[in-house]
Formats: sequence, C-alpha cells, structure tokens
Amino acid sequence: QNAHPASITKIMTALLAIENGTLDKKVKVSENASGVEGSSIYLETGEKISLRDLVYGLMLRSGNDAAIAISEEIGGSKENFVNMMNKKARELGALNTHFVNPNGLHDPDHYTTARDMALIAKAAMKNEEFKKVASAKSWVTDRGEGKYNYFYNKNKVVYQYEGGTGVKIGYTKAAGRTLVASSERNGMELICVVMNAPNWFDDTYKLMDYAYSQ
Repeated sequence: QNAHPASITKIMTALLAIENGTLDKKVKVSENASGVEGSSIYLETGEKISLRDLVYGLMLRSGNDAAIAISEEIGGSKENFVNMMNKKARELGALNTHFVNPNGLHDPDHYTTARDMALIAKAAMKNEEFKKVASAKSWVTDRGEGKYNYFYNKNKVVYQYEGGTGVKIGYTKAAGRTLVASSERNGMELICVVMNAPNWFDDTYKLMDYAYSQ
C-alpha cells in the first residue's frame, strides 16, 4: 500500500550524500536552501558549511534546508538529485517508491511503501558512515559562533530502546507520523517501519520486542 513518507525520505538523501560526496567539503548555501519551510538547521544564504554537518543536520534535526543544500551539492540541482533518488530506489528494488523532493515535504506524487523504506534503510545501514550518523545521539558542528551548533537527535529510539541504532522519524499532517527504526541485540539487527502511526514509538518497540522474543 502506497503511503507518504514525510521526513524518512531523508534516509535516501543522506545515503546519496555519503556515497557521492566528500564529507569534509565546505558547501556554499544557496538562497533556495536557506528559505525552506518546516524543520530547519537555520542555514543562511552564502554560509559555508561542511557536507558532514549538513548530513548530521539532515538526519538528527530533520533539516529541510539541509536537504536542499545537499541536493544542490550532490546533484548540481534539486531536480537532478531527485532523479538520482529515484534511480537508487529502483536499484534497491524499491519499485513502489517515487520521490519528488529530497526532504519529504508533502506532495501527492511523493510516495513509498513500508517495505520499500525497509529496503532503503537496510542498504543505508550497511554503510558504516551512514550508520554512525543515524545512531548518533548528538552532533556538534563547526559552523562558528552564534550559529545553531548543537544537534540533538529527534529520534528517541537511540536513547530509549535497548540496542537502538537509528534511523529517522518523520511527520506531516498529511502523512501522519512515520518512523524507520533500527536496533541490534546479540548479533541480530532489525529494521522496523511504521507509517501513519499515531503511537509510532510504542508500536515500534512492541514490534521489535516481538521479533527479538521469537
């Protein structure tokens, strides 16, 4: 069943950034990136910020502005980056997924399925650098004084759930609450996806507990 992903879209955005970019490179923020609605890391037009800080801001704070800055850096344009997202989705077997933006802001043509998101997250979590970002409780940027430098992860799985390792939360009014969660116990790794789930964290913990108990 197709559903709207909201910010769990950013798993794909982060994976492409890590696979195709140089994380220590400083990226110059465009006007397009600085003015994006919703969750933000408060990028300013002309600011120079490392791609690594953008990826942490994208994943931990769900920065919609970070997503646009990443898309322009990696794809050359947002449109070209979205093509990369859809190509990668097909490569991973996520055949019922169609992205139209890198951040998950609501669009009727921007959709996925729980299974597809699990496939995308599985591929992402196999990337050591991505896993490090997704499992981080916090991150301190080097943006300089007076900037928003302390990123605390909005994904409570990494604090609350025993063995929690990620991945990403999302919410829009239209999509409801979405969560891709991951955890690891006794050498077993799980990925759990819930979409349009009012009790997103509770449902996820129960599902993962069940999997471990079996």
